[in-house]
Amino acid sequence: MNDDDMQFSRRSFLWSAGGAMVAAPLAAAQVPHIDLPPLPGEPLRWAVVGLGRLAVFQILPAFAASRASRLTGLVSGSPDKARHLAQLYGVDARHIYDYDSYDSLAEDPEIDLVYVALPNSMHAEYTIRALRAGKHVLCEKPMANSAPECEEMIAAARETGRKLMIAYRLRYEPFNVELIRIARDPAEMGPTRIIEASAGFSIGDPAQWRLRKAMAGGGSLMDIGIYALNASRYLTGEEPTHVTAMMDSTSGDPRFAEVEENITFQLRYPSGILANCASSYGVGMNRFRVSKPEGWAELEPALSYRGLRMRVGRGEVVEQRPQRVVDHFAAEMDHLSRCVLDGTEPLTPGEEGLRDMRVIAAIYEAARSGETVALS
Repeated sequence: MNDDDMQFSRRSFLWSAGGAMVAAPLAAAQVPHIDLPPLPGEPLRWAVVGLGRLAVFQILPAFAASRASRLTGLVSGSPDKARHLAQLYGVDARHIYDYDSYDSLAEDPEIDLVYVALPNSMHAEYTIRALRAGKHVLCEKPMANSAPECEEMIAAARETGRKLMIAYRLRYEPFNVELIRIARDPAEMGPTRIIEASAGFSIGDPAQWRLRKAMAGGGSLMDIGIYALNASRYLTGEEPTHVTAMMDSTSGDPRFAEVEENITFQLRYPSGILANCASSYGVGMNRFRVSKPEGWAELEPALSYRGLRMRVGRGEVVEQRPQRVVDHFAAEMDHLSRCVLDGTEPLTPGEEGLRDMRVIAAIYEAARSGETVALS
């Protein structure tokens, strides 16, 4: 490099540096002030109890979408499955438990909450044991196989000072939240008069636990029909006063040797709202509809994990109402995590599960007797 080149390089550098020094405060002055969202706090630590299809394909993947919850423990009767999933999700092997070592959760400070995703007949035992181990519990629906079991679970939560929430995932997703708003707001097309709620699918393997009464507590009503029942309750915001029902199963079908295939039930609510509901293990049904004097609103699909759609009709005009899409399982887990962090009560506590179980018992009674059953 000659002297002229050196002078040019120096002048270029000084000009560039000077320009930058002048430009920097000007650029800074033009950047608007933005209130950034707060950084999330430390997420609470969860163990998933029971590694069946729901856990493997829905609950565990949902932690990736969670903001207040992270996976730190697994409980399974299958060591190989637990180790495989622990490697997949980065769970330390020290926080893998089987059902015999389950009570050792009490000594594990890396687990704050558990998600009980076991067959229905195991909900009460493993919820109560987790509560007594000092953990908060999210229990899959139905809460248990009977109302007395639900009452024992609620009593255990009170005794231990831990939170108990039932996994009614639809209460935490925006389409159902919007339908609740419409149903309960008389300014939106008038007061609700009729609710229709149907939920069903064609069940497969006759050997699965859902078709064993001792494990499932019942058939389609306990498993899928509870969505229709719960929807009628949360859409009205009331508790039913009377129940009628009919039940039937395909003769000779080995799937329904112990539990019902189809059941329809009708509910009367204090305000005069009538709900017509159905559940099935033989046909696909997936719709909630609210009818009012000046129009209607419906979700179809209403209870799928994804792809929900809302339509609202007034006269000849039918509009689609899109809503924010969320992971249902992440939403419900984060809700309970925030309740624990904030010291608040969950939207769907154990008492909510107990109410459904009391109505389910009345539905079965009405179907067997052919009589209208009054609910106290």
